[in-house]
Amino acid sequence: MIWEAEFLSSLQSIRTPFLDAVMKYLSLLGEHGIVAIALSIILIIFAKTRRTGFEVFLAIALAYLVANLIIKNAVARVRPYDAYPYLEALVTKPHDWSFPSGHSVNVFAAATAVFMNHKKTGIIALIIAALVAFSRLYNCVHYPTDVLAGAIIGIGFAILVHYLVYPACEKGVRKLRRQKEN
Repeated sequence: MIWEAEFLSSLQSIRTPFLDAVMKYLSLLGEHGIVAIALSIILIIFAKTRRTGFEVFLAIALAYLVANLIIKNAVARVRPYDAYPYLEALVTKPHDWSFPSGHSVNVFAAATAVFMNHKKTGIIALIIAALVAFSRLYNCVHYPTDVLAGAIIGIGFAILVHYLVYPACEKGVRKLRRQKEN
């Protein structure tokens, strides 16, 4: 859609060396889900945050499978810098499809999982997720609808994990423990 390219073009007009550096760094936070995976591992280590850690891991894993392996290939949307030559990517150009934003999927899945279990920390995580998602627009590697869809998918999977997947896993583990005891 042309409005999305115009929006990205307007973001290019506000670029500064300082903002460029900040936005490149923020994009790194979502790269390959590494920070989200590391967060989940750290949270799993401590008994007090173990559930949150498992929810973060399950949410990003399920969201990744659906968003990156299924939806991206089904939609096959060309990146903005490939579709519009006047748009310049600030970071290394990804070689996969644009829709949905994998960075947005990962960071919003992780942040929402944290929010579902720890509201105050979760608000900070959601703010960071929004900044990472915005960086993908600023860096001109995604369209606004890519980022919005990624956020919705990430949030949706975190909610799904919190209310359905994790409780089902917990129930299954309890059942296995009872069977082992008998």
